[in-house]
Amino acid sequence: MRRLAILLCLLMSGGSSGFALNPALDVTQYAHTAWTVRDGFAAGNIYAIAQTPDGYLWFGTEFGLFRFDGVRSIPWQPPAGQQLPDKNINSLLVTREGNLWIGTFGGLATWNGSKLSRRALPGGQFVASLFEDREGTVWASTLGNPGLLCAMRSAGMQCYGEEGAFGRAVWALHEDRSGTLWAAAQTGLWRIRPGPPKRYATRTELIGLSNADDGGLLIAMHGAGIMRLARDRVDSYPVRDPRNPHGLLRDREIDANRLCRDRDGGLWIGTVERGLIHLHHGRTDVFTKSDGLSGEVILSVFEDREGNVWTGSTGGLDRFRELPVTTVSVNQGLSSDAAQSVLAATDGSVWVGAHDGLSRWRNGQITVFREASGLSGGAPESLFQDDRGRIWVSTRHGLASFKDGRFVAVNTIPPGEVHYIDGDGAGNLWLSEHRSLLHVLEGRLVEQIPWSELGREQSAEHLLCDREHGGLWLGFWVHGGLSYFKDGRIRTLYTSADGLGAGEIADLLFDRDGALWAATERGGLSRLKDGRIATLTTSNGLPCNAIHWAIEDDDRSLWLYTACGLVRIMRGEVEAWIADAKRRVNTTVWEAADGVRLRSTAASAYGPRVAKSTDGKLWFVTGDGVQVVDPRHLAFNKVPPPVHIEQIVADHKVLWENIQRTAVSQVRLPPRTRDLQIDYTGLSLVAPERLHFKYKLEGQDEDWREVADDRQVQYSNLAPGPYRFRVIACNNSGIWNETGDSLELSVAPAFYQTSWFRGLVAAFSLALLWVAYQFRLRRLQREIQMASEARTNERMRIARELHDSLLQTVQGLMLSLQAVSETMSPGPAKNKLQKTLEIGDRAILEGRQAVQDLRSAPTTSDLAQAVRALGDELASCDGATFRLVVEGPMRELHPIVRDEIYTIAREALRNAFAHACATHIEAEISFNERLLRLKIRDDGKGIAPEIAEEGRPGHHGVAGMRERARQIGSKLIILSGAGTGTEIELSVPGSMAYAKSPRRSRFMLFRGNGGVKV
Repeated sequence: MRRLAILLCLLMSGGSSGFALNPALDVTQYAHTAWTVRDGFAAGNIYAIAQTPDGYLWFGTEFGLFRFDGVRSIPWQPPAGQQLPDKNINSLLVTREGNLWIGTFGGLATWNGSKLSRRALPGGQFVASLFEDREGTVWASTLGNPGLLCAMRSAGMQCYGEEGAFGRAVWALHEDRSGTLWAAAQTGLWRIRPGPPKRYATRTELIGLSNADDGGLLIAMHGAGIMRLARDRVDSYPVRDPRNPHGLLRDREIDANRLCRDRDGGLWIGTVERGLIHLHHGRTDVFTKSDGLSGEVILSVFEDREGNVWTGSTGGLDRFRELPVTTVSVNQGLSSDAAQSVLAATDGSVWVGAHDGLSRWRNGQITVFREASGLSGGAPESLFQDDRGRIWVSTRHGLASFKDGRFVAVNTIPPGEVHYIDGDGAGNLWLSEHRSLLHVLEGRLVEQIPWSELGREQSAEHLLCDREHGGLWLGFWVHGGLSYFKDGRIRTLYTSADGLGAGEIADLLFDRDGALWAATERGGLSRLKDGRIATLTTSNGLPCNAIHWAIEDDDRSLWLYTACGLVRIMRGEVEAWIADAKRRVNTTVWEAADGVRLRSTAASAYGPRVAKSTDGKLWFVTGDGVQVVDPRHLAFNKVPPPVHIEQIVADHKVLWENIQRTAVSQVRLPPRTRDLQIDYTGLSLVAPERLHFKYKLEGQDEDWREVADDRQVQYSNLAPGPYRFRVIACNNSGIWNETGDSLELSVAPAFYQTSWFRGLVAAFSLALLWVAYQFRLRRLQREIQMASEARTNERMRIARELHDSLLQTVQGLMLSLQAVSETMSPGPAKNKLQKTLEIGDRAILEGRQAVQDLRSAPTTSDLAQAVRALGDELASCDGATFRLVVEGPMRELHPIVRDEIYTIAREALRNAFAHACATHIEAEISFNERLLRLKIRDDGKGIAPEIAEEGRPGHHGVAGMRERARQIGSKLIILSGAGTGTEIELSVPGSMAYAKSPRRSRFMLFRGNGGVKV
């Protein structure tokens, strides 16, 4: 019994008022989505619904408080150390300040986004209802014995009903347009203010309050019907029976539990066990579990700020939203959903031909005409209204016209399948019958022209009278093509070779400029004007090339029914394309999510397939009822979707979540984070599945990434450092929230990724390199020293060998020859022997000089000092003067390079002193950072160019100098001219000459022997 009593109390708890959908529509014409417990929606019974300023929906359920973004329902938990008075949530209220008031079975609490605060109420703690009036006072009522009504202001709290006036509870509160505050209680209707409380007696306890159509007060009686307060008197409020427009629903058939009046006047009644009742403009329609409702017992009704109506039931959650394109079906009284043609008459009515009769829609009422109304047997096919206002309809049994509420058959027309009917101002009717083209005048068949006589195998799918030039335009289905027929024959034929769109001709249209438009099933939309054809295709911006029909609205925008949706092209875009056929047009496309029934080909073989009614609405057949779009009243979502980052998951562990809307400056991720997951959402509850997002992780992504209906992004192996994640969103109508949401992130470095560790590693590496360098330097020095000593020893050995063997032998030979010469008498033989002795003396002299050269390596490592000593020595034996010039700070040279340079300098100085006949000889040594330069110049007689290049025949001084220069990677230049002296320049790269290069890394030593040939 206790559980039953609680359930009855919950059924009677107050609901929220909302905003609006289009009240002219039936519930079945709204887009409906259900989240059921059977499908896994586990929020339990939803007793209350509210929406906070951040866009989230909040559900008060038997299992606690849930937050919903249109896709995911997440249980809400308060911060640590805080808790709700009870897990059963009965009522919710969002105040103008944005705070969420939470009424539970066990007390009242408020949530401001960061802190949960409890509010003490006297008496019973079951909060039955919450309400905020226009002055900002929050009213809370309790279920108890007695039930109380308390007004909470900043100055304090004041409660009413201690004497039991309200009975056990006040279930609903309402403030009317005049500011009067009303309470629906167990004991009846109460006016709380102005003035002292006043009671209006009712026959049963009340459950809900709302505005009446005329501004009065509607009262929902629990489990019964609707009452109305007028002139201080409570009367019954009649509700029409949806099955019988002339009958009324009885109170027990209404079974009221919730009321919600939307801003446009539609009234939503949530019932105890009869689903949802919708009242609009005196009409009633019902939506039950058989229609897809999640449950028959409605516990809450709420309309969000985007115009969606939400209902919570014992079976789940339901959403109703208005679609840009609505459907008229058998639910609205259409004879059949298998509609084949639609005609908008000049009197404002709309005629729909379907399999089970011809339906006329006029002033919101549908009348169906069948055989009893004069229609011959068979389903209505093509429709037409002539200039005299007569309605014509074809069936397989013939043609009939509407007169005085009945259809009259035209007996002269043979039975057959008529695809299209059109006429001119002279009363001529043309019928595209499947075998022939029929010409009818005043009910008589004037002409019957077989299609074969017009060169076609099949009938025209569409025909259109040319009222300006006379004749007919014929659009063919099989093999396509567009023909102009006049005076009994085809005058002009257009095909794809002439620029016409490829495929079947599905529709023809004359615009107000007299241009003919042809919709083709495979080649786009073609425009014919003054014999020229231009075709609008996907290359010009169309979403697809399969066009089923085209029509102009009252603003001259072009509407196309295509295989990929309903397309609108504004007039300015059309005119720009007419001026430049290569231009791309901007289009708006409505797809299946917008209520459009998509078809791959034309929905019917009969016409018209689209019509514009006198109120500007476009009606078109889809094979599944008739769809209607009002170009001047399109459901457009102007609310930019709020965007929120909800959760940060690092390596499958939740590091941060925004369920409590807590503000953080930065989320720090642990070191070595491999997988980062960021969950975000957009709050567009109209069509959450059509949200588009753009996100960017600054510091990682170079540009925005765009995704559709994807609320999660993952990154892998982010480097340590700061990042900023940004996300923006676009709703179903293309409205972007450019601000979106952002969150600072940082990835902490591991110890081996820190600066101090890198510095330590760098220092250690440098130390190792320094040790290796020193080791390498010492090893190279030893190698060079050993090579130098080996070379010196070899020179000394060669000198000894020359002196002790070769020279001694030659000297002995010379002494023997001298003795022979002395014994010979003067004469030619002795003269020749004397010359031979002179040559031998010179050879001995040269040999001794060679021995001296081998033994005369510089005794000092200072090149400048060695060259100065050599020059001074040579100058002392000659009349010429000598001067040495040194530029730059002296540097240590590689010993082998130093020896080679000295040898070249010695050869050059000896040549200058011995052969140049110079008076002044100068040597210059320049120690440049990048180059060691040696110059020796004299003011002597100069040498011939060929000798400077090749040397004297039989002599190897110049050639030897050049060979030595090449061995040490240097360059030798000899400049001379007759009477201008001689200059010899040796240029040695610093990297080769110096023991330590000043500009190159010391670690060049690791490359080998520095280029020195040992």
